[in-house]
Amino acid sequence: MARAKSAFVCTECGAEYTKWQGQCSSCREWNTLSEVRLASARPGAASTAGAAGRGGYAGALSREVVDLGSVDLGEVPRFSSTFGEFDRVLGGGLVPGSAVLLGGHPGAGKSTLLLQTACKLAQQRSVLYVTGEESLSQVAMRAHRLQLPTRGLKMLAETSIETILGVAERERPDVLVIDSIQTMHLEDIASAPGGVAQVRESAAALTRFAKGSSTVLLLVGHVTKDGSLAGPKVLEHMIDASLLLEGGSDSRFRTLRGQKNRFGAVNELGVFAMLEQGLKEVRNPSAIFLSRGEEQAAGSLVMVVWEGTRPILVEVQALLDESALGNPRRVAVGLDPNRLAMLLAVLHRHGGLFTGDQDVFLNVVGGVKVLETSADLAVLLAVVSSLQNRPLPRELVVFGEVGLSGEIRPVPSGQERIVEAAKHGFTRAIVPRANAPRQSPEGMTVIAVDKLADALEAL
Repeated sequence: MARAKSAFVCTECGAEYTKWQGQCSSCREWNTLSEVRLASARPGAASTAGAAGRGGYAGALSREVVDLGSVDLGEVPRFSSTFGEFDRVLGGGLVPGSAVLLGGHPGAGKSTLLLQTACKLAQQRSVLYVTGEESLSQVAMRAHRLQLPTRGLKMLAETSIETILGVAERERPDVLVIDSIQTMHLEDIASAPGGVAQVRESAAALTRFAKGSSTVLLLVGHVTKDGSLAGPKVLEHMIDASLLLEGGSDSRFRTLRGQKNRFGAVNELGVFAMLEQGLKEVRNPSAIFLSRGEEQAAGSLVMVVWEGTRPILVEVQALLDESALGNPRRVAVGLDPNRLAMLLAVLHRHGGLFTGDQDVFLNVVGGVKVLETSADLAVLLAVVSSLQNRPLPRELVVFGEVGLSGEIRPVPSGQERIVEAAKHGFTRAIVPRANAPRQSPEGMTVIAVDKLADALEAL
């Protein structure tokens, strides 16, 4: 009997090694290497995944050398997922032959979103829904509870990749849904389902089939406790789009964010509301995130962030309290804590306000995670408002990046941000001077600032 070969794969970056070592040489992370047993290479034998993939891959890719200028620039054909917010995050709709990975915590609504999409698409196209975690009766009960049209949707309860590829080759669906990739397995891989080797090879086999048959592949992936996708990082390199569905158990709103997209913009954001009838898309997210009380409190301020291709107005709240500890706390929910510490240092050096004896708590209302630097100025002004216990005007909106020397730097799409704020009834805005429009929207007073001291004086 041939000896089974094994390799050690980093779960963070996907790098492979012939023997175990404590630190990955590629990503420099510690204790991330796990052993993977490789399939034995028997002469004349080929894995089912490889056989299914090689023929399909040849049809999707060109083996001839061509000149780049002669490549057809025709638009990539798309069709709607029946959800406008889903299409927005995808870049305009589903692309035939693409592989889309949908990740999220348990209970976020991944299966619900894909079941709603599959049932509605099945009324127009051929859809095959493969479930490896639930029985067919469980899926049918959920579809009935959500009042979805079930006629036309083809279902399969299976975890074997070989069987799934055989059924998909016979049915030739336009859309193939796999729920979830962690439950799938290949027979010639000697490891348990959900392991590094099984997840990687199963996704590779399904992706090769999708590329060769122009089938839209929708994969469900679970995430770990720290929010990263379970399985090897190589999985994200194989697929065309990686989407993350976020939302706490205490909130009925869910955000769908694009982390990778070969057919559209990354960091695009879609907002859904979880109702009794499933997920319902939210057309105007700013109206939800701006639901404030009647009385304005100190430390509350509205900022305009740019998510993908549209501006969104969200509220940031700051609370400062005298610290009883030698090392005051710095807590930021929805923002980068390291950037908060840097901004407080800038406020002390260039604003003359000391917060070293204060506990600082920041929160972005609605569970939104702000990833861009345009929130810097709004964060500092909210901190100043809470420190001096002076509420800011309700009609004020702020955005701008703050540099280490106290300068207010411009941010992209400043004009669009001001117009969006004016649509929601805001009448005053503090913005970087480079983002000040030549002509302000009707009813809007724009205050352009160059330095942090100018912004504090404008308050």
